[in-house]
Amino acid sequence: MSENKAIKGGEFVIRETPYTAVFIPEEFDEEAKMIRQTCLDFLDTEVLNKLDRIDAQEEGLMPSLMDKAGELGMLGVSIPEEYGGFGKNFNTSMLVADAVGGGFSFAVALSAHTGIGTLPILYYGNDAQKAKYIPKLATGEWKASYCLTEPNAGSDANSGRTSAKLNAEGTHYLINGQKMWITNGGFADIFIVFAKIDDDKNLTAFIVEKDFGGITMNPEEHKLGIKGSSTRQIFFNDCPVPVENMLSDRENGFKIAVNILNIGRIKLGAATIGSARMVINHAVQYANERIQFNLPISKFGAIRYKLAEMATRLFAVESASYRAGQNIDDAYDALIAGGMDEAKAKLKSVEQFAIECAIIKVWCSEMLDYVVDEGVQIYGGMGYSADAPMERAYRDSRINRIFEGTNEVNRLLVVDMLLKRAMKGELDLMGPAQAVAGELLAIPDFGDEDDAPFAAEKKIVANLKKAGLLIAGAAVQKLMMSLSKEEEILMNIADIIGYVYITESVLLRAEKLVHTDAEKAEYATDMAKIYLYGAIDKINAAGKEALYSFGEGDELNMMLVGLRRFTKAQPFNVKDARQRIAKRLIEENKYCF
Repeated sequence: MSENKAIKGGEFVIRETPYTAVFIPEEFDEEAKMIRQTCLDFLDTEVLNKLDRIDAQEEGLMPSLMDKAGELGMLGVSIPEEYGGFGKNFNTSMLVADAVGGGFSFAVALSAHTGIGTLPILYYGNDAQKAKYIPKLATGEWKASYCLTEPNAGSDANSGRTSAKLNAEGTHYLINGQKMWITNGGFADIFIVFAKIDDDKNLTAFIVEKDFGGITMNPEEHKLGIKGSSTRQIFFNDCPVPVENMLSDRENGFKIAVNILNIGRIKLGAATIGSARMVINHAVQYANERIQFNLPISKFGAIRYKLAEMATRLFAVESASYRAGQNIDDAYDALIAGGMDEAKAKLKSVEQFAIECAIIKVWCSEMLDYVVDEGVQIYGGMGYSADAPMERAYRDSRINRIFEGTNEVNRLLVVDMLLKRAMKGELDLMGPAQAVAGELLAIPDFGDEDDAPFAAEKKIVANLKKAGLLIAGAAVQKLMMSLSKEEEILMNIADIIGYVYITESVLLRAEKLVHTDAEKAEYATDMAKIYLYGAIDKINAAGKEALYSFGEGDELNMMLVGLRRFTKAQPFNVKDARQRIAKRLIEENKYCF
């Protein structure tokens, strides 16, 4: 990595990033764009015209779609060429998840197969396991699923009760237990199964083939959304698994689960981007066609507000997602250059940015929920009709705040991972936090005016980081070891950190566009500023709620003064900025940013 790219995961909290160090989606090369277009064309020709049949779970339809996707190489984008894939980098695989994200239940099936179903073998399997399974998974000849969740083991995955015992001959492990909410369960050929051997404290992972025997299933689950996604309870009854099918080492299963979920989180974020883009397109087109009071409803300010806000929130999280994706690629390149094994480097690079992965999962899924809700509202009564496109999008969106760890768990993880890295000396949080506390007693330094692009906005972001450090530092000092039990305060802090990351990302994208694409930069600047000014209010509210929870007396008053100082900004006319964004959307009749 070049010096300006050598940023650690979570380091954005205490370090400024130059715009030259970030990747923006406008920079994808022609090959990546062709891969994306292949995915979009596949949705148009094979998926979107079959949505009712997919949701009805027509026998054999989803597996046949997976076969066709495999023939086009869509299942093997990130798989090394030696195993039949294309060997593309992480950010290109993000682009595929984005492109397929508008495919409703098909997107879920594909993501489960290529992600949590395939990657444990690719990253943790030995040479024999990879040679046996990965080529067939890359083509879709075999479909994969991931069996972790149990009736009494959801967020607390390591508490699972599924057991594995070695048979008398020492040749097979006999697996017994129940797994639930298993995506692709009804048609999968390969299951990544987590179980505890004897009295082990931690899970062990196994590669289980459907034909091993001892596997039964309940009927398909009836769900609120993603109705076309096969979701089954799966029972293992003395299922014989050859000893050579243990994945990685004994009791390494929980680590596998955590690391693979990091990838799942950021990929889920990318998928919601594609889904939101499709919803916005429908909403804009309907607003242009729907006539009320002799005018298209796109002429009315309330509708234009919704369209512009939907586009702004999408643009912001898109900026953060591909920024983090490139950080992961840069970290991987550096680890490879240092001599690390490819599979280990893939895992380590994602693990390095696990904080960003959790933020992206939360903010992207909540962005999509906002977008589909406003999409229903723009459609009005028709939005509630199953004959219009918003109803399915609305229902399907809701699972994303639960998938890959609930948003509450991910918020807690953001703060927990930051504090643990600080305690290990990997991130210096206490030094900057103490400096911020000292700054409260000093006369504010207003500095000289800087007329460089986004100078004022970047100063605001720097102050928002100080607000987060102020509150997190005070909470650690005041609550000490009991902070881990104060989940409401931790989630307040997570909100501040998350809004800082997304806001900085969209500002950096706009700044880069100023230097590369003047026309697009105009709209990017409006969206960056709109998002920034919304984030200021949200950070201020989260900060006050946290301070009110543990502060008292003069100390509380001083911290509130500091919070007000660090969340100040000059007035900005967000209404006019939204009008400019809405005008562009309406003229183009689609999301065009």
